[in-house]
Parts: sequence; structure tokens; C-alpha cells
Amino acid sequence: MRAKTLRWDSDVTRGRRALHQQILEKFRSGQANILIGTQMIAKGLDLPGVTLVGVVNADTALNLPDFRSGERTFQLLSQVSGRAGRGPLGGRVIIQTYTPDHYAIQAAANHDYFSFYEREIGYRRELHDPPFSRIARLIYSHNNNNRCMEEAYRLKKDLEQKRDAKGLDNVEVLGPAPCFIHRLRGRFRWQVTIRCENPSAFLAQLELPRGWIVDIDPVGLE
Repeated sequence: MRAKTLRWDSDVTRGRRALHQQILEKFRSGQANILIGTQMIAKGLDLPGVTLVGVVNADTALNLPDFRSGERTFQLLSQVSGRAGRGPLGGRVIIQTYTPDHYAIQAAANHDYFSFYEREIGYRRELHDPPFSRIARLIYSHNNNNRCMEEAYRLKKDLEQKRDAKGLDNVEVLGPAPCFIHRLRGRFRWQVTIRCENPSAFLAQLELPRGWIVDIDPVGLE
């Protein structure tokens, strides 16, 4: 028997809301045996006929420069694993990874939320990452990368001088560094990160130069 496949990702469905439902109904009705997609098929789908789920490059998110990378990897693997075995036939999940011993992947494979939490919260406490602090992300973009970099270094120096003048030893100024997505819509991007108990209060006392974007408690650090 030759397998029939369906593809479900943003490139296929962009701007076509009805196509999401069409793909789902085709798969549910058995018109296809294999559903290939991105993270969008990992969440909230009730597919009782699925008995096998495969995750390719499961550790991609672990390489992102974000303190939530372990949490997001565990969350995604737990969600996608939930697509298999929802019916009476049971199910199996196969995870492809270059880091099989990573605590997030081990915990997801064993459905062990508590062991993941203990490791994750321990690392965050040690590194003073949220929830033990808060973060502000300051982003500067320009069509000239050197100008962008110079402005980022200038702001870092200014922030450190003002912090030291006020005696705020608990305020960390991290960076500057290129954003993970370094160039977006033709403009280069550099960032400075502030980590402390209340970054809003610290920044409220300062007058930032024009062109800077401030993101308090950012959802991502890409």
C-alpha cells in the first residue's frame, strides 16, 4: 500500500483559513495516512486514529538564545506526544535529537513534569532568570550594521554609568549583542538586555535616545 501524505504549515495555508479545516477533515477521514507539518499541528488537535508520531530535530529550540528554551522544548514535545495514542489502539512517539540526554527531552519522553520543573527552576534560580527577576529587552535597528552596533555599545555604557551613579548593584546590563534574527526587513538589529527586579522603574528614570524599542518581559529573545 502506498502512503498518502498531507502537508500542513504556514506556507501552505497562508491567507486561507478554510484550508486548515479541509486538511484536518481529509486526514481524519482517511484520505491521507501521513500528516507532515510544523508546530501548528502539535497543539489542540483531536486525532484518535493516530498511532505514531515522529518529531524531527526535536532539540532545535534548545539552541535559541532564550532562557525559556528548555521550557519550550519540553512543552512542545509534550504537546506533540499527546497527538498519538488518543484512540483504543494506543500509540508511540519517536523523537530524533542530537542531545538525547538533555533534561528537557528526557523529561518529555518520560512524561515527567516534576523532574523537568526541578531542574529548570534550579537553573533559573542560579542564573537569576525569571521568575527570580524580570527582563527588559532594548532593540535598535538600522540599515547600517556598524551604526547599529556602535549605538548599542554606546547605550550599554550609558546604562552602566547611570546604574552605578545611582548605586543600583542589582541591575544587570547584558550585551550588547546582535539579535538572533540579525536582519529583519532589510534592517540590522542589536539588543541590550536589562535584568533586575523592576526594569520598568529603572528605565523610567532614563531618557532613551530615539530609535530604541523597549520590550518589558519579552515573550521571546529572538
